[in-house]
This record gives sequence, structure tokens and C-alpha cells, in this order.
Amino acid sequence: MAFESTKREVSELYAFARLLADGCVPMDRGERRVMMVERMEHDGPRRYVRSAEKESVTIICGVKERNGRFVESTDTAPREVPCELFEALANALIELLRSGNSQEVIVPDDIEEVLDELKIYDLEAHTDDRTDFTVTFDAPWCLAEGLVVRSRLGAMNPLLDGGRAANLKLELTGIKFAVPTVNKVNALPESADEVCQRMLMIERLGGVLRYADVADKVFRCNLGMIDLHFGRLLAEMVRLMHLEDITRISQLTERMEEMNPLKIKDELIKKHGYYRHKIRSFLLAVALGMRPAKIYTGRSGAIGGMLLVQTDGTLCLYDQTDSDAFAEFLYQNSRLLKGDVEKDKYGFLERENGVYYFKLNVKIGLLKR
Repeated sequence: MAFESTKREVSELYAFARLLADGCVPMDRGERRVMMVERMEHDGPRRYVRSAEKESVTIICGVKERNGRFVESTDTAPREVPCELFEALANALIELLRSGNSQEVIVPDDIEEVLDELKIYDLEAHTDDRTDFTVTFDAPWCLAEGLVVRSRLGAMNPLLDGGRAANLKLELTGIKFAVPTVNKVNALPESADEVCQRMLMIERLGGVLRYADVADKVFRCNLGMIDLHFGRLLAEMVRLMHLEDITRISQLTERMEEMNPLKIKDELIKKHGYYRHKIRSFLLAVALGMRPAKIYTGRSGAIGGMLLVQTDGTLCLYDQTDSDAFAEFLYQNSRLLKGDVEKDKYGFLERENGVYYFKLNVKIGLLKR
């Protein structure tokens, strides 16, 4: 029976099928050969072991022990299917992704039959570590690598969406605002640029918003792992995003190099690329699992890389084996996004311990192009 799905869910399945159909995936430099893909279903993990010689994939059902070790199921025998089946599935899914502008799609009966044959019952993988599936490549170490899928053929999850934990605090200085003045600022009507309009009104009334702190102590420490003053730099970039309507990370970084909010020496900016280096390091940390409300230690986690579905359906892998190419891709293809002011609790003057603060929110996504 046909069923409803989203293009984001279909994109994840498409990337999975395309990997096993092609048996390799391009990178910025060269390509990697796929040996196995492991995907988590509601009733346990599935391993899809690809044989280049036989042009087939062996499906192995199993369970995960507490230590994370895969144990093959004794109830279900391994099953071998031709790679052509994954090719057919990938071709059918790409047509779904290209159909119409809606993010909702109807998955027809023939695709559902193929999914059943491949023992795929959940469109989204059931993982706790934010990965979509795990891939074992032939080189350089033949280790399993957790990947997240991002697709330009559908709506993409943000790289960073920490909600109110990702808020930055600006302190109101200059002149002291009376309560009616604060209420007047906060009462500005909802609009696409309401945060910008409130900041401009504060400035017209003689107020000055100066960076104070990161609202959440865990996020403050996480940013400190990149640089002790990174919160201030990030706040200036978000402020500029609202005031000048610049969203691309690379363009905002260029403006930071001009403005030099951290007051560092020109030599560090021009010869060492200080701001660019810090932003690239931050984006890479975010892509590999840094979250505002979770303690970040700088060590590698479950996410090893990103599998990008391009608009023409081709895949491209960015991972830790070429972290420089990964960081540069993120730098050139990331943008700041505007969150929900009510949900994320920012964009208003709020009083804390006798001081008024204006919060900004950090949300980062990939460019769709």
C-alpha cells in the first residue's frame, strides 16, 4: 500500500541505495570504495555487505549488544540480492525527489515492495547518535564510519539548531531605559526582520548593545574549546546577519576581518587567516557532533562525516580523513539562519539581576544550490 513520506526521509534512503548500487562514493579528492553499510531498524541493525566480484549485496540481520558489538541473528538467515535491485530503488527514489515542489511525497506500491524485499521497514534510521547509517570503506583503515545525510533535493536539517541553549547575550548599555521604553521596543510587531528592527530602535533611543556572555554555560565552554573569545565573534556575526541581511558564513567572516571585533593584530588576520581558521574549526566541530547543550571535549564522536546528495542526484563524501576539504566545504556552503523568536526566547529586552539583556540565537544550515 502506498504511503506518505517526506523528501528528507526519501533522501536518506536514496543515499543508502545509491551507495550500495555504485559501490563507491566520490570525495573532494578521489573516491572511496564501499564494503558494507549498517542501518538501524526498529527491531535491530541490518548489515548490507557488498561484493564487487559478485555484484551482489548480502543482507544480514542482527542485534546490538550493550558494548555496541553486532551479533548475527540466528532466526533470520543471510540473504543475497543483486546490486541491480539497489540501482532500481535509487532510480525510483530520485524520481520521487524530483517530483513537484512539496516536501511531502507519496511512496508507491512498487517501491514499498522493494523496501520489504531489502528488509527496510523504517524510512528514518533508529539511532541515538544522530547518524543516519554506518559505512565501512576499503581505505584507509577499513573502519566503520557514522555518516549523516544532507540533501539538496529536499529540506535539510540544520547543522546547528540548539534552541535557547544556543543564545548569546548582549547587555544594554548607554542610557538607562525606563520600563515603558522597554515595553515599546518589545511590542514591535512580528515580521521577518523584527529582531533587526528592535536593535535599530534601541540604537535610535540611545541604547548600545554590547556582547556580555553565552547564555548557556555548556555552550560557553564548548565555544571556549574553539577560542576563549569565540562567543564574542559569533555574536558579532549573528548581529551583522540581522542588521545587514548577510547570511553566508564566508561573507560574514570577511566582514569580521574588516571589523576585527576581537581587536587582534593585522598580521594575524592577513597572514595567518585567524578569523577564517577559527570559523572553519567551529563549523567542522559542529558537523562532527558539537551541540550547544552537550559537553564537547574535542574528541571524535559517532559522526565521522557527511554524505551530500547534490541536485543532480550524485553523492559526495566529506569526512575526517580529509578534514581540510570538509572544513572548506562547510566554510563555503554554510549560512546563518533565523530561528523562531518565541520558541528560542530571543530578540527581546529581558531583565536579569537589574540589567537588561538582548539575546541573539545561533542557527546554522547549509546553502541549497
